[in-house]
Amino acid sequence: MTISHHPPEDLLADFATGALDEAERLVVGVHVAECSRCRRFVRAIEQLAGAALDKVEPVAMATNAFDAVMARIDRGPRSVPQVSEIAEIDPELADLPEMVKRYKIGKRRRVAPGISMRPIQLSRTGKSRAFLLRSEPGARMLEHTHSGNELTCVLKGSFSHLGGYYGPGDFDYGDDEVDHRPVVGDEGPCLCLVAMTGDLRMHGLLGRIISPFVRL
Repeated sequence: MTISHHPPEDLLADFATGALDEAERLVVGVHVAECSRCRRFVRAIEQLAGAALDKVEPVAMATNAFDAVMARIDRGPRSVPQVSEIAEIDPELADLPEMVKRYKIGKRRRVAPGISMRPIQLSRTGKSRAFLLRSEPGARMLEHTHSGNELTCVLKGSFSHLGGYYGPGDFDYGDDEVDHRPVVGDEGPCLCLVAMTGDLRMHGLLGRIISPFVRL
């Protein structure tokens, strides 16, 4: 796998220090798991943070700190379905990255011609939502920007826009300063893992007409 597009360094630093919300952490984490370059950067940030902690004066913990941590662990998911179980229930999900399989994934719904999404049920509420976005070969979105941030990691297939070609493992970052018009490659469906805040903002008369019907 050749990965050409990576998260901004400040986003990787926030990932390493635990500053991202759950949806963002999931998308960046899937990319980092596949990208040796970004893993090295994250490890460097973790080492710097560890060295800084070594210089901090110790502070007494609350008497119930250990019990509170164990209680949070107990509230987590009881079990993760095995790959064979996932494939039997929903074959489309069998090849997802392991960290995505830990989540409950909702039913597919159509959001535009040739484009559909499946929401990912997160364990806690954050500013971002996460979902799987599937686009058919050759699908084209209208040119748009975002009212918030959009973090995308390609799982299968490819798409292209003015930023270049994005294949498996590549990471795309969009915000209100980015205008793009993704076009899916012809080699097969494109499946992406997405974390998003805000909404799409379509350009042009047609975009304004259909915007109320495109909800991600």
